[in-house]
Amino acid sequence: MFSKILIANRGEIAVRIIRACKEMGVSTVAVYSEADKNALHVALADQSYCIGGPEASESYLNENQIISAAIMAGAQAIHPGYGFLSENAHFARLCRKNGLVFIGPDPESMERLSDKAVLKELIRSTGLTVIPGSKAVSSVNEARAAALCIGYPVMLKACAGGGGRGIRLIRSEDELDEAYMQATGEALSAFGDGSVYVEKYVFPARHVELQILADEHGNAVCLGDRDCSLQRRNQKLIEETPSPAVGSEQREKIMALAVDAVKKLGYVGAGTLEFLLDRAGNFWFMEMNVRLQVEHCVTEMLTGIDLVKWQIRIAAGIPLSFTQEDITVEGSAIECRINASGCGMLKMLHVPGGPAVRFDTCLVVGTEISPYYDSLLGKLVVFAKTREETLRKVRASLCELVIDGIPTNIEEQLRIVEDDRFTSGNYDLTFMGNR
Repeated sequence: MFSKILIANRGEIAVRIIRACKEMGVSTVAVYSEADKNALHVALADQSYCIGGPEASESYLNENQIISAAIMAGAQAIHPGYGFLSENAHFARLCRKNGLVFIGPDPESMERLSDKAVLKELIRSTGLTVIPGSKAVSSVNEARAAALCIGYPVMLKACAGGGGRGIRLIRSEDELDEAYMQATGEALSAFGDGSVYVEKYVFPARHVELQILADEHGNAVCLGDRDCSLQRRNQKLIEETPSPAVGSEQREKIMALAVDAVKKLGYVGAGTLEFLLDRAGNFWFMEMNVRLQVEHCVTEMLTGIDLVKWQIRIAAGIPLSFTQEDITVEGSAIECRINASGCGMLKMLHVPGGPAVRFDTCLVVGTEISPYYDSLLGKLVVFAKTREETLRKVRASLCELVIDGIPTNIEEQLRIVEDDRFTSGNYDLTFMGNR
């Protein structure tokens, strides 16, 4: 097991990883930008290093500075969290070159699986059904030819990365030129890779994903499904597990297929297989995220399995201590992402409590919201034995949560969980007006 880990991230996920490390008896090293010098993750870590200016390109995406900090601190491994360098094969290879363990899949797997267009070709051989799509397209003309072959409407999607960036819906050929420029530009800015591919638009549908863990000893498990259909502009707002749209037999079947697929791919680490679930009950594979998901904690609440700790153990070569038969999908967990809707300084924070109520955050009184990074302030997660009880608990918790001084989306989240469509479980990707 590692004795010291550097966390190459910021915000609530950096805090989350530090806490897991402390519980495991592992020392931690934080890195931070000039804008984050007073951040909570810096205060909680055993050591900390400033690695650059406020822009992500100057700091959290600065591979050489992060590697240098890890070497100076005597860290043995680097946990990338999510976003930033978490799916960057070049960084993972740089870690290896410098004698550091990248807590995630090896760079070869990342290169093979992170390109979503290439991944679909691999997935087709595993028994999962793949959404019709193209390989990476390098020009507007190639995108146009692919769209005509697939048939409108289509989606343009970034080959690298996720989080809703580099995605555009195109309903007709007239929209293609502008959408292509926007998608490639956004993908290049967010991931350093402007390549995109074309995919059939499945509509209406739900966004359902499967969480997996796999070790280097050939063991793999699926920790159930998450419904991530509550989105605005491809950004997730609320996640729940299990999905109210998936029956127990259907769930058991798709989980078994997911485990089999991961084993055939030779994947090692935590990962997520993402699907669109159409109204006929068909699962259409979209992509695989080869990292920790933002919404990982809703699965942790349901299963009782700490995904961050298991990421670290797997990277250290420790085999999984449980099998698929040990995984039970019982009860209900819901997560609400609490986002800032503007800048400000936190004057007061009151976090709801009680059994099975969790709020993952980086907030402390005096925290200033920077314009340089994403707007996520924290994640409110609750669990109960039934979905009805979970709904009551999440409403009560949202009413109790106080974040004063920073404009947030708490009221919007409360309206969503009180909406009849959400309460009934009969919702899909059109809930927030997405088309």
